[in-house]
Amino acid sequence: MKKLLVTLMLSAMAPAAFAVTTIKAEVNGMVCAFCAKGIEKKLNALPQKQAAFVDLKSRVVALQLKDGQDVSNDAFSKVIQDAGYSVGKLERVNQTVEVIQAEVASAEKAGSK
Repeated sequence: MKKLLVTLMLSAMAPAAFAVTTIKAEVNGMVCAFCAKGIEKKLNALPQKQAAFVDLKSRVVALQLKDGQDVSNDAFSKVIQDAGYSVGKLERVNQTVEVIQAEVASAEKAGSK
């Protein structure tokens, strides 16, 4: 019973200890899969990158940062702009790329009904 309580306490504290930072943005100008792959390639080249996600249909781009790493909003925007696109809404979220990917897929599925 004591081990169970300790395990529960540690699992409750774990999300705060391992907070995820992801930069999520709406990117304007992506019109084809080649565009999306180009942005994804640029994001994957960043040393601070844990994971990257680019969705052409929703125009969502997400960069999950490694623990203890950071990329300024301006630096992130510059990567997108240097690839030839403009950044619309930009935000920092405490979600993994996988969660964002699932949300985008769910929204696209709901929109196609």
